[in-house]
Amino acid sequence: MVALLTAAALSMAFSLFLTPVFVKLFRKLQWGQFIRDDGPKSHHAKRGTATMGGIVIILATLFGFFTAMIITGDAISVSALLVLFMMVGLGIVGFIDDFTKTRKQRSLGLTGWAKVFGQVVVAVIFGILAINFPSAEGVTPASTAISVTRDLPLNLMILGPVIGVVLYLLWTSFLVTATSNAVNVTDGLDGLATGASILAFGSYVVIGFWQYNQSCFGASIADEVAYKCYEVRDPLALAIVAAAIAGALVGFLWWNTSPASIFLGDTGSLALGGAIAALAILTRTELLLVLIGGLFVIETGSVIVQRGYFKLTHGKRIFRMSPIHHHFELKGWAEVTVVVRFWIVGGLLAAAGVGTFYLEWILR
Repeated sequence: MVALLTAAALSMAFSLFLTPVFVKLFRKLQWGQFIRDDGPKSHHAKRGTATMGGIVIILATLFGFFTAMIITGDAISVSALLVLFMMVGLGIVGFIDDFTKTRKQRSLGLTGWAKVFGQVVVAVIFGILAINFPSAEGVTPASTAISVTRDLPLNLMILGPVIGVVLYLLWTSFLVTATSNAVNVTDGLDGLATGASILAFGSYVVIGFWQYNQSCFGASIADEVAYKCYEVRDPLALAIVAAAIAGALVGFLWWNTSPASIFLGDTGSLALGGAIAALAILTRTELLLVLIGGLFVIETGSVIVQRGYFKLTHGKRIFRMSPIHHHFELKGWAEVTVVVRFWIVGGLLAAAGVGTFYLEWILR
């Protein structure tokens, strides 16, 4: 618990007090945001706002997590390192995209397939590493089974070791690309993706800490509920790294809220989405992402529905503009109103996700 609170506090302090320094640096480097021409006209005033704020969040997370480990003397687990690897790896993919935009002075960076290729490469490396490094009890950070609140009997390895591993890597790549792109789609209004991400990472703080208290390998679980225990490697470490990221986001939100002094950029949105996916995989709550990241699902779903309907009807639209947050902007809602109301929706869905997780334990 001490390490968890320390990591959150240190990463929050880093992003809260040092973000203005990075804003000045990014402006000096001319790392400013470019606005899509077909977007809401009110967004054109945001042109030139410092971007690539994900760099601040990544550095704050690394500082908070590793400093907390040094202060408390706790061992650094492989599971925590895997989450940080995913975060940094996708942050690099996002940075290349953001840097391309600023270098070429346009709102589009990497092509869609180039971005997906980078995401898949990071996801595959993560996936391979995650089914290695077994603990003393023989538990690896990830499993080849599909999970909701814990692993289901559906294990991909029943199809054979080769096909099973291939399907597992495809499943991991899908989760990572889908989640990271969903956060990226949501990052269209000041503070929207940042606040929604705080809710998601906060959920994984609760889930990881509960799994630690009810671990099959812990000494604190009561005998009468031992059959409900979780076979998750390093659940406390996962809660700590989730707390570090959440703390970094809280500090960053002070500067990212409307009117934003700095944007996440693809550096931040891809890194955050990747970290959320990594936590889902390592806590064995993959399908629960539909609720915990429910707002991201809604945002991405609105884009898919809009494009599908547009093609089927040869030019008609369901929404005035997608993602759906722009639809409400064009209906006349103030940007802050859209953001806060979407936070409420995201919070309710995240609470439903954590509630479902706990309900499974009660009813088991």
